[in-house]
Amino acid sequence: PNTGHGPAVCPCHSYECLALLFCKVAVVLAGCGVYDGSEIHESSAVLVHLSREGAEVYAPDVDQMHVVDHVKGQPTQEKRNVLVESARIARGNIKDLAKLDVKGLDALIIPGGFGVAKNLSTWATQGKNCIVSKEVEDILKAFHAAKKPIGLCCISPVLAAKIFPGCELTVGHDTECEKWPYAKTAETMKELGCKHVNKHVTEIHVDVKNKLVTTSAFMCNAPIHEIYDGVGKMVKEVVRLA
Repeated sequence: PNTGHGPAVCPCHSYECLALLFCKVAVVLAGCGVYDGSEIHESSAVLVHLSREGAEVYAPDVDQMHVVDHVKGQPTQEKRNVLVESARIARGNIKDLAKLDVKGLDALIIPGGFGVAKNLSTWATQGKNCIVSKEVEDILKAFHAAKKPIGLCCISPVLAAKIFPGCELTVGHDTECEKWPYAKTAETMKELGCKHVNKHVTEIHVDVKNKLVTTSAFMCNAPIHEIYDGVGKMVKEVVRLA
């Protein structure tokens, strides 16, 4: 029975039954750091909320678009690798994205951070005319074709906006203000033919048809605990759909 306190327990305790109680989720990272990789607080929140399930962390073995000094907020002359940097967040327990096998996984989650717009796609420089890396596009399409849920937060919903025209998403609000400094992203997503749904930072939107679960995270100028709560709702719904 499922008591609401962790996975349900099968009375027979067989390996086959116990294996069915957990949801194995692929988490794809894009580096380490908000300005040139995956947003660390969002990534950590995803992994904490998945700690009672089975999370496998992946990242592409490619060079970052550039490296940003997070104190000065300016690019440096360094070169860094997305997989190597992502391993910092995953505590070294990470795999090359090229080895991801959709058949052995139940769902996919991609945290936000500028790495999504710089290393997984060219959204940062080209907006709606961007190119999503073939490796990332193929994986998103594979999960979608298998009708397995996909969770996206912060800027990462733009990947779905580009790949799945007509899908429903949220990146928060569509009117720019101090609280929503990146609201123009919503308008660009609409130009791609998507339906954008305004949501508060602690809320999620579920596209039932496409099994897409999105939340705004740091697209909102909000305290970390609100980001954590919104990401938690996203993860919970992804697991439920899986």
